Amino acid sequence: MDPFAFIADYLSDSENGMKNLITWFLNQVMLQEALQQAGAAQYERTDARKAHRNGYKDRSLKTRYGETILRKPQFREFPFETQVFGRYARVEKALVNAIVESYLQGVSTRRIQEIVAHLGIDQLSPASVSRMAKDLDDQVQAFLLRPIEQTIPYLFVDASYYKVRDGARYVTKAVLVVAGVREDGYREILGARVTDCENEGFWSGLFEDLKERGLTGIQLVISDGHTGIQKAAEAAFLGASWQMCEVHCTRAVLKNIPRKDQKEVVERLREAYGDGQKLQELADDLNTRGHRKAANTIERVLPGLMSYTAFPKQHGKRIRTTNMMERVNKELKRRTKVAGVFPNEESLLRVVGSILMDINEEWVTGRRYLTMEKE
Repeated sequence: MDPFAFIADYLSDSENGMKNLITWFLNQVMLQEALQQAGAAQYERTDARKAHRNGYKDRSLKTRYGETILRKPQFREFPFETQVFGRYARVEKALVNAIVESYLQGVSTRRIQEIVAHLGIDQLSPASVSRMAKDLDDQVQAFLLRPIEQTIPYLFVDASYYKVRDGARYVTKAVLVVAGVREDGYREILGARVTDCENEGFWSGLFEDLKERGLTGIQLVISDGHTGIQKAAEAAFLGASWQMCEVHCTRAVLKNIPRKDQKEVVERLREAYGDGQKLQELADDLNTRGHRKAANTIERVLPGLMSYTAFPKQHGKRIRTTNMMERVNKELKRRTKVAGVFPNEESLLRVVGSILMDINEEWVTGRRYLTMEKE
């Protein structure tokens, strides 16, 4: 059985997805009960067998997510007994939390064993938990390594940060996500990696991997002002331009502006974006007023603040910032909040990859992000 479909439903944050996840898990619990009571797996030849399977009987169970139909195993020799139905109500909250943490976020099998014990089963094999995690990992890797089949004129890159356990320490790791707007105007998640650095060498490797998977046609790369991204993009995508996200630029400038002057600077930046002369005038004025670092920030990225103006005007609002990626990162944070600290990089990528798959499905089956000029 492949649990991925149920997990994907849950990660879409719908009540129906939660009901499907609960149905799947409780059916798994009853299969474990059946294994213990029969003394052998289905079709297993052993002298320890106490009973033979005789199909299933549907039985409904009402939950706060709606009525669900479970498949209760049957035996030939004696009635099958389960504690799922009697104990479900009082363990539901703990069950949901443990399933999310253990199966999706890679928490140790101890938590899920505690829940199963409450349901009347002595233990759940760590091997079965690992097998379920591997099934999900395989799906995530297949998604992240799939061929890129369409031309991508606009490439967006951004990062979000998470706490990951590293032995006795807790460290911050970056999840770097790459997405693009295709030649047909639809968005697509192209790749993601977990890393503890964002230097030029890392980005160069990531961009080369994307090119090996079929990434072509890049005309504009949109990102924050990290010099590693800028340099790697210029080397990897010859002939492409780099666009500094205006939102990130504003944040960087304000770091070196006194609070009393920030509102004024924000307004002037908003008016100046897209006009190189006004941006330079603002930088000169800030420098004169003693805000040298803020002025340097504007001057350093000024060419990259103008790149979007060379593209169709109707695309400008969406290609001059990484707002598209900001919304992705916000969704990743919202859905991973329950995890707190991740036990390892693998569990972090497992969850993030699953969520990205869900977002990508919405993107490629939803409305176009941009109307392309040739249309």
